[in-house]
Amino acid sequence: MATARLDYIAPWWTYWLHNFPHFNFTFQPVDNTFRPGEASYQQSLVFLACISAAGLVLSLLLLSVYLTSVCCCRKEEEEETKTPDSCCVSWTAVITGLILCSAVGVGFYGNSQTNDGVYQLTYSLHNANHTLGGLNSLVSSSLGSMEVGLQQHLNRLDEIFATRGDYVQALRFMGQMADNIIRQLTAMQDLSKAKVDLSAIADQTDYVEYYRWLTYLLLLILDLVICLVACLGVAKQSRWLLTMIMVFGVISLVLSWASLGAGTATAVGTSDFCVSPDKFIANRTKEFLSAEVTHYYLYCSQSLPNPFQQSLTIFQRSLTTMQIQIQGLLQFSVPVFPTAERDLLGIQRLLNSTEFNLNQLTALLDCRGLHKNYLDGLMGVCYDGVEGLLYLCLFSLLSVSAFCAMLCAIPRAWTLITSRDRAYDDIDEEDPFNPQARHMTFNPSRASHVHSFCSYSSSLDSQASPHPPSQTAAILPTSEYMNQSMLFGGNPRYENVPLIGRGSPPPSTFRNIFSQNENYLPVYD
Repeated sequence: MATARLDYIAPWWTYWLHNFPHFNFTFQPVDNTFRPGEASYQQSLVFLACISAAGLVLSLLLLSVYLTSVCCCRKEEEEETKTPDSCCVSWTAVITGLILCSAVGVGFYGNSQTNDGVYQLTYSLHNANHTLGGLNSLVSSSLGSMEVGLQQHLNRLDEIFATRGDYVQALRFMGQMADNIIRQLTAMQDLSKAKVDLSAIADQTDYVEYYRWLTYLLLLILDLVICLVACLGVAKQSRWLLTMIMVFGVISLVLSWASLGAGTATAVGTSDFCVSPDKFIANRTKEFLSAEVTHYYLYCSQSLPNPFQQSLTIFQRSLTTMQIQIQGLLQFSVPVFPTAERDLLGIQRLLNSTEFNLNQLTALLDCRGLHKNYLDGLMGVCYDGVEGLLYLCLFSLLSVSAFCAMLCAIPRAWTLITSRDRAYDDIDEEDPFNPQARHMTFNPSRASHVHSFCSYSSSLDSQASPHPPSQTAAILPTSEYMNQSMLFGGNPRYENVPLIGRGSPPPSTFRNIFSQNENYLPVYD
């Protein structure tokens, strides 16, 4: 008898994860069959998570060595070597930002995929639980009708028909048919235990998934904020922003390694289940369901017989026989025993409601409904769920790489900011070509000294300067002098305009002075 099922095929990534080596804490290989209740299998999954912990320790150690070497072995660099370092830091910041943004995008997609897969699993579990709950309700209702309601009517009719042996014999036969129905319904009560298990699994899965989704969402937001603040700190060359990014970068690095370990262990464990889910479910349900029933619902093949078909057939035949007996009693006994009509009609209504329950039981016990829920749950957790976990692991790897690069680049950026501030502070404030000097407040003592020189030069050639500079013009800031000199630019029309801000005569005065005293000019080698 062929029992192979083609509806569900485990995806290739589940086989890849299933083949990951499984070791316990003593480095002994462990069977990769999904056995969540055994300590050795639990240790193998924890061992996979500990690999990420070892990666975290190694990365922190390497970063500590690097930062120590940068702080303790820093040497003075030549002026021409500063530009390449600045370019290197800039490109490192850009590449790190791109990697981190890509990681956040991958993480959002993986978080959504995992949530969709888990939601599909829990939705299927709730549907299956609803089906099993309906079965349990129908069986309980039919049992109550047969054991209590029918028995009360039969007891009263037995008193009424005490003088008629043939009618009493018909009532005894109906009691036997009712016992047959009760036995068949009792055999179906084992399905209620599966209902309790599915309900507990669905509720626990919903609870865990909510906090998993929320944790990853907060981690993604934290990484995105760190990326934006890091870009702002580099752009503004803010030291306190870079310090804050260093602290939060280390925290995010630890969280990324932790999420990588948790995601890897969860993906491997789920893949172990997805490779052979039938075997695990058969082992878990063998305590309250027969292998025939479990096999029927897991595979749902047309060639497989319905294990409840015999019980349903006996149920139907017994119910039909009882209905025939009631019809005969209503036809022949009511004219003789009018008081029996009420109980006979009550039995007839009870049998009609039981027949309705039988039709519903037949539909619910068919394997197609529960098998569809089973396949939907597998598709959700093994396709979308495991795929989303793989994307979340990729997000963790990209985040680790980005934060390691960021933590290595920030000290270089700090050094560049410090060297630029030192070079900026070394500029001579009295240098006339210093941009800051143009915005400084004018010194009156310096103006008076310049004015005395201009007075001496003016006495040598009074005709070249018919309009001596006023005191107001002498105290104008240097920036206005620069603007005027650029504006006038050697035009003869403005030859007699004084050099504003210096109290100096026009340029012709200097030419006369140098022409009269050219023998006294110093000679520079």
